[in-house]
Parts: sequence; structure tokens; C-alpha cells
Amino acid sequence: MSDTTTLDSFRVETRAWLEAHCPPEMRQPVRNEDDICWGGRQFTFQSEAQRLWLQRMGERGWTVPTWPKAYGGGGLSGDEAKVLAQEMKRLNCRVPLQSFGIWMLGPALLKFGNEEQKREHLPKIARGEIRWCQGYSEPNAGSDLAALATRAEDRGDHFIVNGQKIWTSYADKADWIFCLVRTDTAKKHTGISFVLFDMATPGVSTKPILLISGKSPFCETFFDNVRVDKRNLVGELNAGWDVAKYLLTHEREMIGAIGDRAQPKPMGQLAAAQIGLDATGRLADHGLRAQIAEFEADEAAFRLALERAGDLHRARQAHPAMSSMLKFYGAELNKRRLELVMAAGGSDALEWDSERSQHGAAARNWLRSKANSIEGGTSEVQLNIIAKRILELPGA
Repeated sequence: MSDTTTLDSFRVETRAWLEAHCPPEMRQPVRNEDDICWGGRQFTFQSEAQRLWLQRMGERGWTVPTWPKAYGGGGLSGDEAKVLAQEMKRLNCRVPLQSFGIWMLGPALLKFGNEEQKREHLPKIARGEIRWCQGYSEPNAGSDLAALATRAEDRGDHFIVNGQKIWTSYADKADWIFCLVRTDTAKKHTGISFVLFDMATPGVSTKPILLISGKSPFCETFFDNVRVDKRNLVGELNAGWDVAKYLLTHEREMIGAIGDRAQPKPMGQLAAAQIGLDATGRLADHGLRAQIAEFEADEAAFRLALERAGDLHRARQAHPAMSSMLKFYGAELNKRRLELVMAAGGSDALEWDSERSQHGAAARNWLRSKANSIEGGTSEVQLNIIAKRILELPGA
């Protein structure tokens, strides 16, 4: 039997399983952030259908289809995972679980974690039982992340951690944190370690940061004599920078993917509902019509670039700095998208608090998008990486 025949059989079986097991409610567009399943100890399911969809996909390992079955994954090949994604999209199946554990920590543990760490944490991530947050940036260590000062003092079988992190997304909702700490003050990059610990550990506290949008996923996170067992050190002592860099490539790919975030309706339809059509049946605002056409062409090109990047990654042919390309362009594309949503929405898009506007969703999302080119490494940093590592420009 050929590989193509085998893949075709897998497609037929996958389509049948999805049609039989994905609840109708989970085939409807996500209405708001409450519709997104993040999992974790504190998460409250919005419906029985949402809980059931996560359970069914988790049991099959399809929340993390390419992870090994031993760690809660589906054990699928790259081609099979691509077929699964295509069939889910065809049926409009929602992603059953969104998770920093899936996008960032999981790949790092698969590469750097020991067997005990993999078996303890990866199945819980796959089933949505534990929600993770990221302890990287500090008040004086943003773009220069290696300047971090949060200190982990060696106490024999454990560390005592003191310090502060900032811009910690969803820290107030997370169960565990993967965290960069300084274990050698005499060195910069080679004095950093990568540790994991429970956010319920005594000495951990969080404080929300309010953004200009009026809402925010971000927090300040404080550590006051927090005990962290040595078994929660990932990789070697003082070698956390290697783990951190690897994880950042996955974070940038995650952020870059927002460039392919489709609207409930095509941009032209959204604009036409507000602005109206001219005598020829085209959008009445000719300038906006041209901007939307240009954006949709760029969006389609980026979608193909994401697919190609995925194929290269599965074939182990992707350039290590490709994540910076995707992060830069995806972030800038999403900002353009939300600028156009505001332009197309007219005065209605300026509403801030009403049921009709979903509590100012358009305006709040537009303001929130300004952070896309800062988080995960600024656009300027990504351009420097692209210039140096891909284009190999002199002096970059």
C-alpha cells in the first residue's frame, strides 16, 4: 500500500470520527474569549459541549497530534497532523485547547526535559489539566532578556527564588510557571537556568496590569523566598539560555500565527454593511476598497507561507530564524487587519461599552493589537535577527 493510499485512508477515518464526535456547538465560530478553552485547575467550561470536545480530543491525543503517545500525544506523522488540521477546518471544528504548555513549554520539554519531567507534565498539558504561564521578561530585562535579575539561590536539594517578572500573560489564571532565573551572577547568558514551579507555592503573587484597551491578560509576578525543588530544573544548571532560545522560536511562531486570524466575515462584507455599495455593486469607498484588496492578497500569501513553513519544519528543513520572519510579518499583518476593521466599521467601531458592539470588541482589539509588535520580541529585534541570520547582511 502506497503512502498516498495510507494517507487517504487516514483522511476518511479522521473525517468520519470528527463528524461523529465533534459536538455541533463546537462547530460554531468562537464568539468571544470566554469561548476559548484554556484548561487548567481554575478553568470553568462554558458548556458541556466544550468539556466533552476537550475530553474526546484529549483521549485520542489530538490536542497535541504529533507528540508521542507515551506523553499524551496522538503519535501522528507530520502529514497525518496536516490532514487532521484540514479536516477540522473543513468541518469548522474549534481548536479543543489553547495552551502555552502546547505552544511553548511542551516542545522545550520534549527536547530538553528528562524522562520524569516529560511523564509528569506533558500528559497533563495534553489533557488540559494544567495551565502554564511564562516567566521571562522583567522590569529591566525586556529585549535584553539575558539581563534578568530574578535570583535562584542554591540550597542543596532546592532553590530559593526571589525577584519579579512582568508582562506575565494570564499569570493570575495559571497553575504553573516556566521561569528563567539567575543561578550565576558572574556570567550573563551562561548564568541562567530554566525552572518549573507551581503558582500556588508560598511566596508567589500576581498583580494585573491594565492596558489602554481597558482589558489585559498581563500581570506583574513576584517571588518572595519561593522554594523550587531541584527536580524541576530543566536541562543543565546555568544552561537555561539554550532552553529559552529554543522556546522563543515556538513563541514567535505562535504569535506570528495571528496574521492568519480570519474575521467572521470577509473584510469587504464588513465594510459594505457600514459604508454601502456604489452603482456598480462595489464598496463605495474606493480608497478603502483598494486597501482591503491589498490586505487580503497579503493575508492569502502569508497563509501559504505559514503552510510552507510547517512543511519545512516537519521535514526538518526550516531555517532556525524562520520563526522571526513569521512573528514579524504576522504581527504587522494583524495590526493592519484591525486598522481596517476600525476603518470599515465607521462610528460603530468606536463604541466602547454596549451589547451591540460586544462591549467595544473592535476598538479594544484594535488597541490590544499594538502590543503584537512588542510581545515575544519587538519587530525591530526580529528585523535584526532576519538581517543577521537569514540575509547575512554585514554589520547587522
